[in-house]
Amino acid sequence: MPLYTPEERKRRDTSPWTLVQGVLAPIQFLVFLISLALVLHFLLTGAGEQAATLSIVAKTLVLYLIMVTGSIWEHAVFGRWLFARPFFWEDVFSMLVLALHTAYLAALAFDLLPVRELMLLALAAYATYVINAAQFLLKLRAARLEAGRPAQTRVPEGARAAGSAA
Repeated sequence: MPLYTPEERKRRDTSPWTLVQGVLAPIQFLVFLISLALVLHFLLTGAGEQAATLSIVAKTLVLYLIMVTGSIWEHAVFGRWLFARPFFWEDVFSMLVLALHTAYLAALAFDLLPVRELMLLALAAYATYVINAAQFLLKLRAARLEAGRPAQTRVPEGARAAGSAA
């Protein structure tokens, strides 16, 4: 089943939110890599707690931004804010990513965990983010492969592949 109907593909290709997602996804990944390095540095050395903490907060804020704009994109392309058929499981997993990042912020704000456990919670959130990013990259690849197929081999039905990731 193809990811996009011809109408959805046209909406995807003309939506400004497709570009927004295409810009935010690599920015989020870069913020993630920097934060991951800072968190691992802290866990290994005990140094750089403030930098690691600030980087996790920054990563979480970028995640929220890409999730909100991704939802707007999904509505523009599929007419649903979340859980459109082609991205249902990616969106379900995105909720776990959001929950873990939000749990980190809550634990930080209300001093619910010691610093080391906070950093481990951030790593758990980051592990889910990596899985979710891989889901969206696979959808992007599928959309590109589908776009390269001759029109007569496509079966009309819809989906998204610029994606959030949470």
